[in-house]
Amino acid sequence: MYPVLNKLPNKSDSKPLPIVVIGNGPSGICLSYLLSGYIPYIKSGSVHPHPILQRKLEETPEVPIIDQDLEYLSEGLEGRSQSPVALLFDTLLRPDTDFGGTAESILTWWHETNRAIPHLVLGRNPPGGAWHFIEGSMITLSQGEWMGLPDLQFKDWMRKKRRGLRNNRATAEDIAQYYQHYVAKKGLQKNFICGTVVTSVRKVSPDVNSSYAQQDPEGNSDSFWDFPEKKDDQIASGNLFQVDGFIKNTNGRPQPFSIYAENVVLATGTYDSPTKLGVNGEDLPFVHHKLSALEEAVKNKRVGMTSDPVLIVGAGLTAADAILFAHHCNIPVIHAFRRRVNDPGLIFNQLPKMMYPEYHKVHQMMKEQSVACPGPYECYISLPEHHVLSFTEDKKCGFQDKSGHQKVFNISMAFVLIGSNPNLSFLPNNGIDLAIDNEQPVNSKRNPINVDPFTYECVQEKGLYAVGPLAGDNFVRFVQGGALAVASSLLKKANKNPP
Repeated sequence: MYPVLNKLPNKSDSKPLPIVVIGNGPSGICLSYLLSGYIPYIKSGSVHPHPILQRKLEETPEVPIIDQDLEYLSEGLEGRSQSPVALLFDTLLRPDTDFGGTAESILTWWHETNRAIPHLVLGRNPPGGAWHFIEGSMITLSQGEWMGLPDLQFKDWMRKKRRGLRNNRATAEDIAQYYQHYVAKKGLQKNFICGTVVTSVRKVSPDVNSSYAQQDPEGNSDSFWDFPEKKDDQIASGNLFQVDGFIKNTNGRPQPFSIYAENVVLATGTYDSPTKLGVNGEDLPFVHHKLSALEEAVKNKRVGMTSDPVLIVGAGLTAADAILFAHHCNIPVIHAFRRRVNDPGLIFNQLPKMMYPEYHKVHQMMKEQSVACPGPYECYISLPEHHVLSFTEDKKCGFQDKSGHQKVFNISMAFVLIGSNPNLSFLPNNGIDLAIDNEQPVNSKRNPINVDPFTYECVQEKGLYAVGPLAGDNFVRFVQGGALAVASSLLKKANKNPP
């Protein structure tokens, strides 16, 4: 279904690829759609409910959105994202969704093949990225409709499957299947190379006398990224990126590849590397960092109703999913988290109760069933404002509360579910040089990659782009604006704009 390795260009090819996208989740899929020549225009006769935006759109109705001034169009928009282009694209696709409206998109899509830019999307798994890792029956936080990609509404796809949405939300399995279907339906398969692992992205400098010179093997360059200027560059854009990695063949043997690209888009998300507590005993075999390990333990009957409690650490939605799963299986739970239950930054205090009844239930348990104040819920103890001190081999866990008091509990297993970090080991210095604070690791919430808000090009490295959680956009409905910004920038670079 998807191209095999022999479709990949290699070093000996005379021309580098214009674009390589690393990551095939929603960001990479949406970007591939735009780069394949699908161009968004405003529907004739449509009226956007935002009057100022409507007036701006009326100024040049014949010009596609991708060619307009995105900064001008997005000025003054407000919503649930910090990215102006994310808000713009979202409000064009879903004009009044935050107010409970169901107005249709005011965009229409024309397939202009002459504006397509050759590109490859590299991913470890089938299209959909991390959605293939998430336990299939888990319900999405976002409304199902917000998980949809341009010009193929998610609810229409679900209707064809003769399925409804629970509380307007979908399962992770639905989402993963929808993304695969989207790539096939839109004819994007030729751009996707699945089963690839990228091990290195480095800047190389075009050489006049040979195909392309590699980086100075002595490592004499002053910077990970910078190279001395060549007087006679082979391409107008100057330096190139060399992307190295391997592809998992059907025989199980990894086959290496090395390709050159004028532009590289980082779309790898943040699910690669679970965040750790950094305490003694965290590497013991009964301590885990993924929800799937709890599901497997229940399936293999390693924990059950009569076991010592399982410890769940964290106050996010993954921890809540683990609590709901354990509660459903009648497994006793100790739930430890650092924040207070009424902390406004706690995700449960930001979710509408009607739309997320199961998460509201977990929040109730957290408030009403603390170790100091027994409540009505069996097999659950809440430890708010507690820090884990250590794990010991005899399956004990030590805690300290906000007053400095320490306590120890017997547990059967521990699940540390406190978030995840991107794995950017394929970049020089793990991508730290690209972050807003370039002395700290990249983190989607606290320290994303520093990008131009209207092109998503890395401030520190021209030709390198970052989209999705790496750039601070953590919801599918908003990652698509990043794809629009990148595609707009790349179309300008490739002179693919109409006169």
